[in-house]
Amino acid sequence: MNQLLRPIFAEASKQSSPIRAMFETGLRLKKEFGEDAVCDFSIGNPDVPAPKQVKEGMMELAKKADQPLAFGYTPNAGSGEIRELLAKYLSEEQGYPVEAADVMLGVGAGAVMCNVFNSCLEAGDQVLGVAPFFAEYTGWAESFGGTYKAIPVNSDFSFNLPAMEAAITPKTRVVIYNSPHNPTGYVYTEAEIKGLVDILRKKGKEYGRPILLVADEPYRFLTYGGEKVPSVLPLYEYSCVVSSFAKNISLPGERIGYLAACKDMPGKIDFVAAIIAANRRLGVTSAPIIGQELLKYCLGHNTDAETYAKRRTVMADVLTRAGYKFNMPAGAFYFFPIAPGGDDLAFVKILAEQRVLAVQGTAFGMPGYFRLSFCVSEEIIKRSFEGLKKAREIVEGK
Repeated sequence: MNQLLRPIFAEASKQSSPIRAMFETGLRLKKEFGEDAVCDFSIGNPDVPAPKQVKEGMMELAKKADQPLAFGYTPNAGSGEIRELLAKYLSEEQGYPVEAADVMLGVGAGAVMCNVFNSCLEAGDQVLGVAPFFAEYTGWAESFGGTYKAIPVNSDFSFNLPAMEAAITPKTRVVIYNSPHNPTGYVYTEAEIKGLVDILRKKGKEYGRPILLVADEPYRFLTYGGEKVPSVLPLYEYSCVVSSFAKNISLPGERIGYLAACKDMPGKIDFVAAIIAANRRLGVTSAPIIGQELLKYCLGHNTDAETYAKRRTVMADVLTRAGYKFNMPAGAFYFFPIAPGGDDLAFVKILAEQRVLAVQGTAFGMPGYFRLSFCVSEEIIKRSFEGLKKAREIVEGK
């Protein structure tokens, strides 16, 4: 082992994200067999063009590119002007008043989440969530001395509230949920969130220490059939929302994330100040200025959700005809079907041999399933039918 490295990072350096690994496999297969020979559903990288306001904003920014300090530093929490605009936008989105002082901007939702963990966790503290889950949660918690404990969801992907309650200990500092959910597409109901809040209030009182509830919401913009995403902010005083301007405006590479704290949180001023301090201490300093400035033009505008809705319908048809069992996603752009034969690792390899790329459910803490991201054209989705059908038949010996 490299003695320069902390053991956790010495081990992490040998590992690759399963999602990124499959994405890189796709690049290799496309180079070998051609773009049209591979159906790549491995990564949630939005391919729907950004709304026109992004281009318009960039053109306006270009006009002042030669001016002094056009792209200079902003405060660690982000531009005051942008935070004011963002607070107004979030007040409408969340259906709950948000003030500029409740908001900070960061380098993508991931960095903001790391700021939360860095601020709240001490050695041995626990972050509690559900399985399946976004795989980076584990590494983020461990990087700041904590652990991530995942409680399997019910068969319909809803919260298993009794199991979550049983898992809470005096070391539980943060509970996190993602809605609409990656990888299942599930949207948690207000009743579920209230049930979880009741548990956290009871446990916080029992242990004499509040438990923070974090709503991870990068897919809030994308639901189907009139599904609504409830806001956690009016339901629990020790809550915050973490999200980004990435999936909704097809701008993930610009890395603009944010945190919004509940205005009624006791000690809120110190909480937000700690998140901002963590941003600085991690060396991030502040969010990219170009991305911040673009928010002036993009707030309230999203990519074309109808494109994703059509793809969802096509993907469901392909999976049904190919013989798969799945829950219809209520939001986001993922399907999470049951892996034929039950061995998701083996099945994903067989799929790849048919040049259909997916990610094993094990990567999300839930073996026996696999994830398909429909950030691809309808043509690719339709073309995947034969490969999906053939892979299932191979596993089932047909």
